[in-house]
Amino acid sequence: MAVRLRCLFALMALLAVGTAHAADWPAPIQQMADKGLTIVKRFDAPGGLTGYAARAGHTPVALYLTPDGHHVIVGTMLDEHGNNLSQKALDAAITKPQQQSAWPQLESATWIADGADSAPRRIYVFTDPNCPYCHRFYEAARPWVKAGKVQLRTILVGILKPSSPGKAAAILSAKHPVAAYRRHEANYRSGGIKPLGDIPPALSDEITSNNALMGSLGIRGTPGIVTRDAHGKIHIHQGMPQGDTLTDILGPKP
Repeated sequence: MAVRLRCLFALMALLAVGTAHAADWPAPIQQMADKGLTIVKRFDAPGGLTGYAARAGHTPVALYLTPDGHHVIVGTMLDEHGNNLSQKALDAAITKPQQQSAWPQLESATWIADGADSAPRRIYVFTDPNCPYCHRFYEAARPWVKAGKVQLRTILVGILKPSSPGKAAAILSAKHPVAAYRRHEANYRSGGIKPLGDIPPALSDEITSNNALMGSLGIRGTPGIVTRDAHGKIHIHQGMPQGDTLTDILGPKP
C-alpha cells in the first residue's frame, strides 16, 4: 500500500507542474485551463503564433495563440516538408523533463525483480502479459540475466487485451511473483498464466498506477524499456530492440 501511495503522490506532483502561473495565461489559454487542461510552458512558434505546451490528463497537447491574442488553435503544426513541429516542442517542454525525473517513480512502482540484486545493470521494462514483443525481449535477455549482468525490473501493465489486467494480477498476487512470471513466459505460446477473475481493489490500483506511469513517460507501446547511463541520463526504448540496440541496453554479450 505504501509503495502504491508513493507512486500515486509522485504522479500527482508531476501533473501539477506548470499550474503555478495560471493567472498569467492569456484569456484563450486560461479558458483551456478552465476546461481541464494543464498548461505547462510557453514556446516559440512560427507564423506569428505563440505556442503553449499543455496536458490533457497524461497526453501532451499543443495550443497556438493567434497574433490578435483572442483565439486559440488546438492541434498539430506541420512545416512545408511534413515535419511535426508540435511534437518537437512538446517533447522538449513535457516528455523529456518527465523522463529525466522518472527514476524515483520507477523505483517506487510495483515491479518484479528478475535477476540478481548485485547485477551491475538494472533495467525497468513495462510489460503486458499478452505482448509478443515483450516475450521476445524476455527471451533475448536470458543470457544477461542468467550471467548476473542484468536485473530486469518488470512493471506489469494491462492494456493490450481484456485478459491483460487479470494476467498481470495473477502474476503479482502469486506467492512467488518472479517464479509465476517466469512460468508465464515459459508457457507464453500456449496462453501463459490463467487470468485472475476477481482482482482485489488494491491490486487493481497498482496495475492502474503502472499504466498511468507508462503513459506519463510518453511510452505508447510495450515493451517500454527504461535505462539510466553512467551520467544519470534516462533513456527510453519502445518496442523490441533490434541489432546493436539490444547490446546498448543490456551491455556486452556475456
